[in-house]
Amino acid sequence: MNVLLVDDSRLARTELRHLLRAHPQVTIVGEARHAEEARAQIRELQPDVLFLDIHMPGQNGFELLASLEAAPHVIFTTAYDEYALRAFEVNALDYLLKPVQETRLAAALEKALAQFQFPAAGAQPAVPAEDPAPTPLTEQDQVFVKDGERCWFVRLADIKLFEINGSYTQIYFEQHRPLIPRTLQHLEQRLDPKVFFRANRQQIINLKWIAGIEPWFSNTLKIMLRDGPEVEVSRKQSVLFRELMSL
Repeated sequence: MNVLLVDDSRLARTELRHLLRAHPQVTIVGEARHAEEARAQIRELQPDVLFLDIHMPGQNGFELLASLEAAPHVIFTTAYDEYALRAFEVNALDYLLKPVQETRLAAALEKALAQFQFPAAGAQPAVPAEDPAPTPLTEQDQVFVKDGERCWFVRLADIKLFEINGSYTQIYFEQHRPLIPRTLQHLEQRLDPKVFFRANRQQIINLKWIAGIEPWFSNTLKIMLRDGPEVEVSRKQSVLFRELMSL
C-alpha cells in the first residue's frame, strides 16, 4: 500500500515515517509540506492513502481534498480533536491525534488495508463476500457518536456500558448518555471480547470499568461499575464470566 505524508512539520513527518517502518506492507512514496506540493505528488505518485495534517500554510487539509477531482483514501493526523465530525463527513478512514500512538496507527492501517486486496503472486483475486463481517474494533479505537445535534469522538476504552433503551442503544461515557441506532448484537460483533462482556440481554459492560463484584440471587453476579451504575449479570452469563475470569 503506497502512502503519501502531507504535513508542514518536518518533525511530524519524521516521526510518522519512523512509526510506519514497523509495517512492511506500507511503502512511503513521498512527502509534502503543503497543499500545492501535495497536489503535484498525488498526480505524479498516485498514492493509495494520504496521511494528512489539517492545519497547514495556505490551504488546509479539507481544502486540499475539496480541490481534488479524485482523492485517495485519507487518514487525518492532527493535534486538534474538534475536526473529527468534519473528517468523517469527508469519509476519512481514521482520525489520529498527535502524538500518534502505535496502537492507533496499527488500527488505522488495518482499516486502510481492508480497502484493498493484495493477493499473493499467481493467486486469483478473492471474490468479496456479499455481506462482509463488521470490522473489529480495539479499545484504543475512537468512534464517532451522534445524538440529535450533538456529536462526540470517543475512545472505546472510555465507554463503560452499552445498554438497550427502546429501539436504540445508550452509551455511557463521562457524564454523557447518547443514543445510537445500533443493536447490541451488532456492537457485540465489533467489540473486543477481552474488554467488553455481554452481561445480559440488555447490557454490555467494559471489564476495565469494574469496581466491584457481589454474589447475587440464584448464583448470579452483580457488578458495580466505577461511578455507577450496577449491572445484574444473567445466570448463563454469570457462569461464563466466572469461567473467563478464573485462573
